[in-house]
Amino acid sequence: MRDRQVYTEATEQPWVAPIPLSHLSIEVGHFYLNDLLGDLERVKEEFRRIVPLVAAFTESARVRFGPDVRVSTCYLIDDYFQPDTDPAEVLGKLLTAADAAGLTIDYLARESGCWQTSQFMDGVPLGEPIPVAEMVAARIVAEPAPPDTGRRPPTAQSGWLCNGRRSSEHEPAQAMRGRTYEPPEEFGRREHSIFLDVQLWSTQLVDGVTVTRWSCPFLAAVWHLLRLGMLRYHGAAVVDPQQWHGEPWPRRWHEVPPVVQLTPDAAPFAAYQTLSMLPKRYLGIEHAVRLVLDHLDLDEDVLAQVIATGAAEGVVVSRKISERLSHLLLDGS
Repeated sequence: MRDRQVYTEATEQPWVAPIPLSHLSIEVGHFYLNDLLGDLERVKEEFRRIVPLVAAFTESARVRFGPDVRVSTCYLIDDYFQPDTDPAEVLGKLLTAADAAGLTIDYLARESGCWQTSQFMDGVPLGEPIPVAEMVAARIVAEPAPPDTGRRPPTAQSGWLCNGRRSSEHEPAQAMRGRTYEPPEEFGRREHSIFLDVQLWSTQLVDGVTVTRWSCPFLAAVWHLLRLGMLRYHGAAVVDPQQWHGEPWPRRWHEVPPVVQLTPDAAPFAAYQTLSMLPKRYLGIEHAVRLVLDHLDLDEDVLAQVIATGAAEGVVVSRKISERLSHLLLDGS
């Protein structure tokens, strides 16, 4: 499914708003909200460890892209899974710890913004929310296992996505016909399989209404797409970072813009390349993220625009979105 585009009579070409791009977007760690509300010394210690790493990768980017390199930093708040927390308290402690450690966070983002976003003006959300997660889910193209019996529902119905053929362990026909067990198999494997089966969402009935609960790996995949400038809605940018001027934070998360710009002169939020500095416990999630990204039919007009923008700056942008991601997995929990 393609996003609806805006056409002009003069060109009869889809209008796609250009998004300013940095060369590199660095995600500076991640904590559960309970960590931020607990022992801040641990948070400060982790941020102090990240400061020289940001400097090192910024210098590496300068060597790669030249003296005018653009690098921005960002931090993702997981409010989607802990919506009952107080943003004023959480953000206050987060920024206090970052300031004490000497870490500059250019942009704060809410994980709920990977589910749906709203445009803001003067701190007030405008119009209907943009269903970002649904937009991305509609672009998933799963790989059918040949021969496909059709016994397992497709991804659009099941909410599961895998990188190969699932095992025959739970096929009724195996027991009935005495078939030999067939192990799972990764498509495109070199010699041995690394089979991955990822749950993207689940559904449940709430007051008689079916509600979709998006998984952490899927929202993380959307997070990377936002950081890479790959999402549009009716041709326009999905998120527009809102400047923060030191005013008090709201007491409810939905009143906080999806992306907040903390540093007035920061390089753009989105970038040609992302680097995520994360604890090692997120290795499995990031593996799942790459699987999701490799199964997306992205908007060709947006992809062509980013590639052309990069070419004009001497930056080679890969058509394979997962090749624009990099990670630094940190010791500790």
